[in-house]
Amino acid sequence: MSKSALGKHYREGTSLTGIFKMFPDSETAEAWFAKQRWGNSPVCPECGLANVQTNCKHPTIPYRCREKECAKQFSVKTGTFMQGSKLDYQVWVIAMYLMVTGIKGVSSMKLHRDLEITRKSAWHLAHRIREGLVSGDNPFSGPVEVDETFIGRKRKNMSNQKRKELEGTGRGAVGKIALVGVKDRETNEVKAKVVDGTDARTLQPFVSENVDGQATVYI
Repeated sequence: MSKSALGKHYREGTSLTGIFKMFPDSETAEAWFAKQRWGNSPVCPECGLANVQTNCKHPTIPYRCREKECAKQFSVKTGTFMQGSKLDYQVWVIAMYLMVTGIKGVSSMKLHRDLEITRKSAWHLAHRIREGLVSGDNPFSGPVEVDETFIGRKRKNMSNQKRKELEGTGRGAVGKIALVGVKDRETNEVKAKVVDGTDARTLQPFVSENVDGQATVYI
């Protein structure tokens, strides 16, 4: 593709084939999740101590806390958005890749088809990943970008009945949902929220809650 085309002709990052090479099986993906969560030493999610037995014989719960007062058995999924899921770790990591790299998002139906899992599992998978992507309560220190948009179907794609209901209401944002978001340029973290409108009275409280008062804000 020509470099003069609109947008970037090439996006930096790991390709889908690269993800499969990095995580050829569930065991490799599990080891990666463990590394991201604990580093080199697993920590009991119940008592917070690192006195942990690894490689337990249980097929899905390979860790056990050695502390007598605790003795909790756990896995990498315990205490995370993956807890209770029977889907293997490779499915989780590929689903996360698809969801964070999809420019227009990824539907649960696409995950159902691409990952060869049930529609119900795909819906819960997508829902949990979105919850896991929600940032903590700490405000962004910036520099921060703030923008709003409207999400909804194009008028031409609506049913005849819906188009008749919107007759005379104008174009643009009519019939669409307003969404405001902030992005920390330093960490690339994003927070977003559905709002009732895009006036200053509505948007300013959201920005104040999620951006440090000393941060530089670009609108």
